[in-house]
Amino acid sequence: MFILWRLTAASGGPSWPVLIGAACGLALLAAMLVWLHQERALPAGTAYVPAELQDGRIVPGRAGPR
Repeated sequence: MFILWRLTAASGGPSWPVLIGAACGLALLAAMLVWLHQERALPAGTAYVPAELQDGRIVPGRAGPR
């Protein structure tokens, strides 16, 4: 983003639509990161149990009691 700003600085900087688009993109990125964190978070009081090999089968990772 800084490089884009420096390249357009000679002409007065980026236009308002470019700035608004960049701000909206950053806000969308932040919102998606927060949503992904909430979606993948384990419930309180649980711990992650990694995948295991049992009887020749792979049992996927899961949430288990602490």
